[in-house]
Parts: sequence; C-alpha cells; structure tokens
Amino acid sequence: MRFVLDNSVVMRWLFGDGTQEAAHYATRILDLLNNEDHIALVPSIWGLEVGNVIVRAEAKGLLQEARSAEFLGILQDMSIETNARSNEHALGDTLQLARRYKLSTYDASYLELALREGLALATNDEALRKALANAGGTLA
Repeated sequence: MRFVLDNSVVMRWLFGDGTQEAAHYATRILDLLNNEDHIALVPSIWGLEVGNVIVRAEAKGLLQEARSAEFLGILQDMSIETNARSNEHALGDTLQLARRYKLSTYDASYLELALREGLALATNDEALRKALANAGGTLA
C-alpha cells in the first residue's frame, strides 16, 4: 500500500511532542512504514522541510546534531519515495489548492500529491486534514 506522508507526522517521530492523539497516530503511521508492503510518497519539498525543522531546532538548542544525524539515517532507511513531479504542479494545481483551502503551498503540495495519485494522506496538521476532507481525499 502506498500513501502520502506529511512532515507533521515525521516530526512527531523526532520530537515526540504534541497531543497524545497526534503521537498515537504518528506511531500507527510508523508501524505501517515498518511493514514491507507500505511505501510513503512525499512531494519534492519534503527533504527541505525536514531539514529546515531540524536546523531551526538545533539553532534553538532543542536538538543536538548527533541526534539529528541518527534520525536522518533512520529516515533514509525507510520506504519513503520522493515524487519529482510535484514541482510541475507547484504553480498550477498546488497553488490553486493553497488558495482554495487557505493552506501554505508547502502543505498544499502534500494534498496535491495525495489527490493526484489517489492516495491516502498521513498528516497531523488540522488545517490539512480539513482541506483533505473537503477535497474528498482520505486520511491514512
């Protein structure tokens, strides 16, 4: 099974923060990825988004570089595939979804990918969940 993986879930794996419900959901998605039959798809912005959160957390002293490196190594071993075609849709479908649902274009890129590929979206972001439901998509 393939699904789209939003960075909000990935960051729960790293920081373990947020509500208990968000942590439980993130753990369930991690369990899915540990199953060889599941592959997560991410838009091309994903690596930059992960890196940005990490570098900002390091700058604030919330995360040590050694822990970041360990986490990134774990991510690289997971069944996560980057969808290179996301950039082709950035100034078209993604921008329109961002406008329609009042999302950042970064968040809209996950929604666009899920809708384009007909896949469920794994996200802890409430605005993105609402947009997904309004667009007729499915939550993983």
